[in-house]
Amino acid sequence: MTESWDPVGEGVMGLPSGRLVRGRGLRRPLPTGPEPTFAVHLLGGPPPPVAWESRWLRWPDFRLPSDRSTARAVLQEAWSRASGERVEVACAGGRGRTGTALACLAVLDGVPAEEAVAFVRRNYHPRAVETPWQRRYVVGFAGD
Repeated sequence: MTESWDPVGEGVMGLPSGRLVRGRGLRRPLPTGPEPTFAVHLLGGPPPPVAWESRWLRWPDFRLPSDRSTARAVLQEAWSRASGERVEVACAGGRGRTGTALACLAVLDGVPAEEAVAFVRRNYHPRAVETPWQRRYVVGFAGD
């Protein structure tokens, strides 16, 4: 089992269970410190190659995942792996899609869906989850 993130590391969000997940924007340089062991890339097109295991979710900017069942499976895997691995969730800018995915991880971790966006804005970035449909997606994620 791999060590987790430093809980005060750049972009690292703690979930109620103690799992730590790093969110970031791929347009910015990789933060200093340990590399992820698993990443979820939320992009409209294929992501750049990385040296660690990753999954690509086709997710156009300002939109929703192209395949919701695949998104649920990949986010479930990320949440599960975050119990003992360094998991990163990343889109181009690190706010909208990343914030939406982090809010879904918070729902999987037991945060009520109606509170998950506020949780992510408080614990990750104040402008995370950028569009009304992304907020609705998070609320609906609990029932998917």
